[in-house]
Parts: sequence; C-alpha cells; structure tokens
Amino acid sequence: MSRSSFNGGWQYREKSNPFAEMGGAAVPYQDVTLPHDAMIARTRDPELPRGAWTAYYPGGVYEYRKVFDLPEAEAGKRVVLEFEGVYRDAVIHVNGDYAGQRPSGYARFLVDASDLVRAGRNEIHVEARNHQDGRWYTGAGIYRDVWLHVLEPVHLAVDGIRVRTPDIEPQLAVVEAEITIVNDSAATRTVEVRTEITDPGGRAVASSSVVVTVLPGEPAVSRLRHYVDEPALWSVDTPQLHTVTVELYDDGRLSESRTVRFGIRRLQLDPASGLRINGETVKLRGACVHHDNGVIGAATIARADERRVEILKRAGFNAIRSSHNPVSTAMLDACDRLGMLVIDEAFDMWTTGKTEFGAALHFVEWWERDLESMIARDFNHPSVVLYSIGNEIPETGTPRGGVWGRRLAEKVRALDDTRFVTNAVNGMLAVLPDVVEMMQPKPKPEPKLEPEPTDADLAPAVGDDSPGINTLMSDLGDLMNGIGSSEIVTRKTAESFGVLDVAGMNYLDGRYETDRELFPNRIILGTETFPTRIDRYWDLVERNAHVLGDFTWTGWDYLGEAGIGRGRYPDDEHPGEPLSGPYPWLVAGCGDIDITGWRRPASYYREIVYGLRAEPYIAVQRPSRHGQKVEVGPWAWSDSVASWSWGDFEGRPVVVEVYSDADEVELLVNDRSIGRRPVGCDHRFRTVFDTLYEEGAVTAIAYRDGVETGRFGLRSATGPVLLRAVVDRAVIRADASDLAFVEISLVDREGHRFVAERQVTVTVTGPGVLQGMGSGNPATEETFPSATHSTYDGLAVAVVRPSGAGKIGVTVTAAGCAPVEVVVDAIEPP
Repeated sequence: MSRSSFNGGWQYREKSNPFAEMGGAAVPYQDVTLPHDAMIARTRDPELPRGAWTAYYPGGVYEYRKVFDLPEAEAGKRVVLEFEGVYRDAVIHVNGDYAGQRPSGYARFLVDASDLVRAGRNEIHVEARNHQDGRWYTGAGIYRDVWLHVLEPVHLAVDGIRVRTPDIEPQLAVVEAEITIVNDSAATRTVEVRTEITDPGGRAVASSSVVVTVLPGEPAVSRLRHYVDEPALWSVDTPQLHTVTVELYDDGRLSESRTVRFGIRRLQLDPASGLRINGETVKLRGACVHHDNGVIGAATIARADERRVEILKRAGFNAIRSSHNPVSTAMLDACDRLGMLVIDEAFDMWTTGKTEFGAALHFVEWWERDLESMIARDFNHPSVVLYSIGNEIPETGTPRGGVWGRRLAEKVRALDDTRFVTNAVNGMLAVLPDVVEMMQPKPKPEPKLEPEPTDADLAPAVGDDSPGINTLMSDLGDLMNGIGSSEIVTRKTAESFGVLDVAGMNYLDGRYETDRELFPNRIILGTETFPTRIDRYWDLVERNAHVLGDFTWTGWDYLGEAGIGRGRYPDDEHPGEPLSGPYPWLVAGCGDIDITGWRRPASYYREIVYGLRAEPYIAVQRPSRHGQKVEVGPWAWSDSVASWSWGDFEGRPVVVEVYSDADEVELLVNDRSIGRRPVGCDHRFRTVFDTLYEEGAVTAIAYRDGVETGRFGLRSATGPVLLRAVVDRAVIRADASDLAFVEISLVDREGHRFVAERQVTVTVTGPGVLQGMGSGNPATEETFPSATHSTYDGLAVAVVRPSGAGKIGVTVTAAGCAPVEVVVDAIEPP
C-alpha cells in the first residue's frame, strides 16, 4: 500500500450558483493548501442571531476541487481517499460522479474511488456546509488532513494493525498484533506476514511471522504474539513508544510495509485506588480543549496541535478531554510523544438537538459508523485511556436515554475492551424539564386538610444540607450543584451512570462524597468544572480515591461561546448579557491559556493548587477598572495581568493579587513592605493587597513557619518601546504540516513588557506564508488573516507556514519602533 498526503493543490470558494456559472458570474476559486478553514476569513456579523455562540462568524456553503494525475500502473488498484475531518455535511464527487458523504463535521471517513478514477487526469470535488449549527466556533471546510491510499489487490486494511498489550510484568510484556488482510482479487491468495517490534531506541526486541490464506472478498485476521523482555513502559512521565513494522509478502515479494507506534502500558480501575497506569495511581490534572487553533481558526495543522500539548503540559496538566468531538490525529500523536492522557469524546448530541441544524438530525443513522471510525483510528494511541460517549446529553435523565447510553457503551466495549467508558453528565440538564416545571409560578392552593406538597423530590442527597430548588442560589455554580445533588437527579441518572465504567460529572462536585455512600462502587471523574473553584475540586480529588481527577473548562481559550469568562461591568455603555459578550467579542475568555499560547494568571494559580509551583505569583488588576462594579460568572477569572507597567496610573490605587501555597506572603513595592497576609489552603491560595502604583518593582515573598520559601517579582518597563520577536523553533520541516510561531512583544531594553496596544505588521519572505496573526484580545474587529494586528497587553503572535525548503525571513514592524527580523530554516524532512 502507498499512503501519501493529499493536502496540496486544492482550490476553494464559496459555493457558486450553477446558473451564475453558466452566465460567467461565478465566484473564482482560490488556491489553498489543506488543512484549511474556510470560515476564519469570513466577515463577522454583529447582527447574527445567537452570534456569540460562533464568535459572530456566519455559516456558509463551500466547495473545494483538486485535479490530480493517476499513473497508469495505479489505475486498476484500489484507490481510497481518507478525510480526517470536513465541516460539515461533506459530499464528495470524483470525475463528476457521486463518491460518498459524511454528515458529521468531526468523523474521520474513507471514500472508495476505485471505480471512479482513471489513468491520467482526475478531478475531485468536495462540498461542505456550515448551517450556523455550532454551539461554538466550528470552522468550515476541509480543516483536517486528507490522505490518498493506493492499495494492491491483496493488502493490509487501512486500519488493519491493532496492537494490544494483554500481559505486562517488569521482566516480560506480551504484545499482540492483530493484522487484518484484504483480498480484492478474484482468486484465493496465500501470503506471509512478518512483524518486528523495536524499542524506543530503535533496537529490535521481538519478531514473528505467519502464513495467511485470504479468500476473495473475505478479510482475514491474524494475531501474532510477541514477547518483549524488560519492556520500557509508557506513562505520563516516561512516554516511551515502541514501533511495530508489518511486512506483507505475496509470492515471496514484499508488497507492502507499514509501521505503527504504540505504548506498552497497563490500565487498572477501581474505587479504592482510582486509575492506575502500570500499577501507579494517577490523578488526572485535566484540561477541556476545543478543536480550534486560535489565530489560524479550525485548521488542524499538526504543529499547532503539538504546540498546544507542549504548553498545556508545561502548565501542569497531564490530561486533556476533547470537547466535544473526536480529537485530531495530530493531537493524539503529540499526546503519545509527550505523555498526555486523553479522554476521547464522541458526541455532543444524541437524539435531542441543541441547535436547529445540529448533529442530532443524523445521530440515529450514523452513530455506529462514527464510533467505529473513531476507535479504529485511535486504537493504537497509548494516550487514550477513556472514551466519552457524550457531553451534557439531555436524555441521560430519561429511561430512553439510559437505553441509548447502554447501546453506545456496549458498542465501544465491543470495538475496544482495553479502555474505559465515561459520559460527561450534567445533572441539571438531565432533569431540566422537572426543574422548569417546579420553578413555574404556582397558583395559590385552596385550603386543604392534607399537608401541602413539598420539594422532597429535589431535596439534597445524603449528607448534604443544601437548600431546595425554591431557595435562591448565590450563582450558577451553586444552582447546578444544588439541583445536581438532589434526589431526583440521583434517581433519574442512575441508569445512565450505571452503564459506565466512570461516572463523568459536569459541575456536580456536590455529589463526589455523597455518592461514595449512595453508590459505593461508583468511580467519578470531574469531566467539566469551573476554573475559579479548582482549589475546592482538587481537595476533593486528593481526599477521595474514587474521584479520578478534574477537567477544567477550559485549559486553552477558544473561539465562540464568546464572553462566558468575561467580567461584566454594568456601567459600560454596552455591557451585554451576563454569560455572553456583545460584538466584537470573539473568544470564550475562560481558558487558563489564551488563544495565542500565553499563560494567563489563572494558569499559575492552578499550578500552585496542584502543588507543582513553590514560588508565589503576582497578578495586578487593571487600574483603569479600579473601584468599578464588576459581575463575574463561575467561568470568569479576575481581570488581571502579570505586569507592573502602568505608567498612566502613577500614584493611583491598584489591587495586587498574590497566589501561594505558603502560610503567608509579604508584598514589597520598591523594597518597602506593604504588609503580610495569610494565604495557602485555608485562604484559597490567594490574597490581595490594596496599594498605590509607583514605577519600579513589586515583589511577593512567601513564608512557611516564618521561613522564606520563595519569591516572585515584576518590574516596570521604562524608556523607549522596543519590538521583540522570538520564534519557537529556528529549524522546521519544509512541509505544510509544520509551522513557526513568532511571539511578538513590546519591551524595554531589559526585556520588561509594556502593557500596551500598538499595531504591528509582519512581512514574510522566502519559502513561507503568513498563516495567521493575532493576539489574545477577547474583543476586536481585527482579522486573523491580516498581516497587521494590534498587540494586546503588549503581546501578539504570527504563525508562518513553510511552502518549501530554504530560509524564511519574518520581519516585524511597528510605528515608532525599530524593525526586527527572525530567520526560520525550513529543511526537507529526512
């Protein structure tokens, strides 16, 4: 089999009316290299209904085409196109004839074009449509990789290598390779399969071979067992990968060779020890992540996903949850290499829709094929430890929802019995009709002798003295927990939780300890939680063995659901709704890390709560907002920046936040003590100091038992504003799956950052193009495809994509600053 990238040589446009085509008024095609997001270049619409959901990007219909030559020698072979993701309702034609379709915008799918292609020139045409159907920014078009498979008559199936490690001991591991062989010829064929396993260092450690007879049209499965001495195990801290090479010999001739990487690791699960990997309990420090890549939109270019995993791991996370769709292959590859665990999530909707044109319209017909595709693709990735069959599915509180949950869970187990199954259940949504009914105004009852009806159904669960539904909750988080802890949720979700290996709970921390009594065998995972309450959640995780971990919403900020994490100032001219941002808001604003990869203060706070950072951390609330009333939801962190450069506010009041796990912290301003305050676990790992801003330095000193344990400081940027540009890697591969990220900042001569907005322009020369440019500004009308963008808090990022081998020059300019240039060397991969 030959498998080659099919990403080059495409063109796209907004779909043209065929009558306009005849009249010569058709929209022209533009050249693109896949992966490509057709939505990110659209003009945003401030009047779009529910525009905050999609960051005010409108829907549309797009068409792609590609002309390619098929050599004469390949024309009679099996020709298969592999699409890793097309958003959405993809319809594929080859040489004008229908070839296939896929409703899901996230499913990997195969199109067999064998009977449609011919020797010489061929044309493939792909339509994709976005019905404004997303609850977040989805992107549009062919946004993930495309591959071309040309298969011999007798060949390995596209997903024909599956590796299991059923027995692992320190001295020996059993590695089973399940090989599926397909015979498309008209004759019975006997072939030989040879396998070799190499360790992380490339040393051959095991091999095997077998003869297999394959009947026409009937795939043959062969299982080869290998025995690896003293195996190098895969884990979060030591992500050691082995490789299996499978060779297929037909009539003594090598007809196909393929390699698959895998990890040798053992998973165990029980309520007494939680999740164990290779016998060691692992608590999941989890980040929910959406699929978009910030300033390049939804385009899943491999390096962008790899960089996200690198930054998330440095920030203290050891697990991600793909929200709410199957994670990209590129991100799984990165998680395998870097040691990041994965919850691979399949669906956001089952039979009940959440949007007018959502995935529920196709669920009943396509759910099995979508699950089969996801698991076939992801089986060999050691990073995947759980499959999630859904996110906040309303049906989970109904008997029919229990039936669907069982169907999905059993289908997953039939496809892959080596992982565990969860479902991210929101208790309030599961009983929402009951809640709505009970919250309706009730007519004054006639006098009765019998006792009045009570809210017994919504009474707290065992050990919880939370108020009933008719009591005003302090905020959305308390409301969710109050309802989620109720007896009606206990009863109505029992079946849906009962079909799972792990009870995934969204905003249901009130159940963590009570369910230990109610359901002694229930293992719980916080599949989605509020970022502002991580100290409380993590305490529950550490104190309860049956609680596996916590997944914050979100680890990385994302486009769409605009403004759910913002602070709302009611006195502003257009304050917007409490849980959404008015135009031009475009990001959710709730990520530990912003869309450019810059860590926000919440990220450092989380690192301290996890026990991974000894030094304190300082964040300063924007002095321009001092004294103003602010309303924040449960996803909103304070409006603070790690900077002491507030030149326009000399002598004016400012609030300094300090995070630390020590007993107390002291704050110094220009070496003058402002005082000491208690901090640490009993004070939610944070404190604040009210002081006056003065240029110079601010320092936090942490003390435990009166002894200094660490310090952290910020200095004011002074003097002329200078441009600084730093590239994440000076050498990259000269192929379109790689990227160079150029981090741009406004600094002084000592490198201290100015908190300032200034328009910067990026020019790319040599074999590269500007893929996108932007900042973490949550509300801007500037566009990401533009070469000019304003900094936000003194920061911006430019993303450069290679178009060939050679030196790529990236020049950054801004008014009043000397230009700076970085050089990226794009080299041909070996």
